[in-house]
Amino acid sequence: MAVLLALGCAVVYGASDFLGGLASRRASVFGVVAVSQVVGLVALLALLPWLGGPVGSADLWWGAAAGLAGATGLMVFFRTLARGVMSVIAPVTALSAAAVPVLVGLVGGDRIGAWAAVGIAVALAAVVLVSAEGGLSTLRAARPASLAPALLAGSMFGVFFVLLDQTSDGSGLTPLATARLASLGLVVVIALAGRNSLRVARPALPIAAASGVGDMAANALFLLATQQDGQLAIIGVLAALYPVSTVLLAQVVLRERLVVAQVAGLGAAVAAVVLITLPG
Repeated sequence: MAVLLALGCAVVYGASDFLGGLASRRASVFGVVAVSQVVGLVALLALLPWLGGPVGSADLWWGAAAGLAGATGLMVFFRTLARGVMSVIAPVTALSAAAVPVLVGLVGGDRIGAWAAVGIAVALAAVVLVSAEGGLSTLRAARPASLAPALLAGSMFGVFFVLLDQTSDGSGLTPLATARLASLGLVVVIALAGRNSLRVARPALPIAAASGVGDMAANALFLLATQQDGQLAIIGVLAALYPVSTVLLAQVVLRERLVVAQVAGLGAAVAAVVLITLPG
């Protein structure tokens, strides 16, 4: 069940990112993020009577810390994309986002079988390949100045996963409320401090709203996966396969063509999931 929830999380995260990208083409990035965050919070509050749980103050603080980490990663990621080459930044960010929960899980005592270990390694490679829109050759031209922020952004996304995993199993989705409040507050403060517009044009509103619902649904699926006694090393790397659905949607909806590296990455992602689910 934990594996299925983590895979669902990856699919929904990727779709949410795709919709967020579409909306950002028509409106301010900060506005799109703010709208998606607000809509996601409303969707969460509607679900809490059924999927919420009793929480202690520690759960709420872990949630808030996770929200701050996620929002920080998002801001650094967008800022880096504005200044660097996406085909370099995207795979580096995705790899570090996948690696953080894997490393923390293994250090924290996760015991995985031989097949699962191979699957995790293949999944990490798949994340890089699928995200390499310009092919792997573009990574050779990467400069440290663009790599450092990309690594920071990805690490913050990974820390978001790790911090959510610290909440108690019985808390349900309640910790996500403080996570979303904290992330929304940080986004608004940064936008206002930089005098960035928070307005979203009417045509982009439905897309931004759908992105927000998808993002919150993905967060919920990840949190539920961790509460199913799933291992963080495995759940984290499966959730980090989200670029797969983003790339597939871009191909179907926008008719974008896949490069050879991305095709190889899609195959590696499928192989990784199979390996991770094998017994032993």
